[in-house]
Amino acid sequence: MSAPFTISKLKRSDRPMFVSLMSRAFARDPLFLHVFGDSDRDAKARKEVEAFVSFMFDKSLKLHEEAWGLFDQDRLLGAYIVEKPAAGRLRKMLEGFWLGGRLISLLFHISGKALNQLNSYMGVTRAAAPRLPHHYLIMIGVKPEAQGKGIGKALLQHLLDSAASDPGSHGIALDTEHLPNVDLYRKFGFALSAETQVDLLPVYCMFCPKK
Repeated sequence: MSAPFTISKLKRSDRPMFVSLMSRAFARDPLFLHVFGDSDRDAKARKEVEAFVSFMFDKSLKLHEEAWGLFDQDRLLGAYIVEKPAAGRLRKMLEGFWLGGRLISLLFHISGKALNQLNSYMGVTRAAAPRLPHHYLIMIGVKPEAQGKGIGKALLQHLLDSAASDPGSHGIALDTEHLPNVDLYRKFGFALSAETQVDLLPVYCMFCPKK
């Protein structure tokens, strides 16, 4: 990875860059292919992926989450969204109202079947997560032409450092459907905590306890 680069919290104005980057980064992701289809070949699938990624970005600004990006000057090369340890009861209630309204709006852009599959995925993976308060890595992606330059590793290390400095967090949980990723995350201290599946799609749940 060429220096200098910066990692900073994403702002609303970064939304177009984030949506473009993540839509391309996740085009071959097993879960996205399963839920939306091939967005590289199918215009409908591409629009659904963009709508979902847009929803995820908006959600990160409204709920107890953060979106961070790695920039080379003004170019966004990689990003991640993380859910922070559980918020208070009142905040959870207010977030629930917002989320319910946005999910209804999302139905105008993706199919009900896709939304049900995503809800099933969330239910299965959250059931496998530790019960102690922790960070949850929702998604992490790198611009396709910038892959292999250490950007993903830099973002992951940034997340590990952030979780380590949070006294309310016991570590980081994540899920992947891509088996080779399991060994990659193991190098950063993650261990496989559960193997499950959603609609026959294998899912590997991992956790990295805070050192």
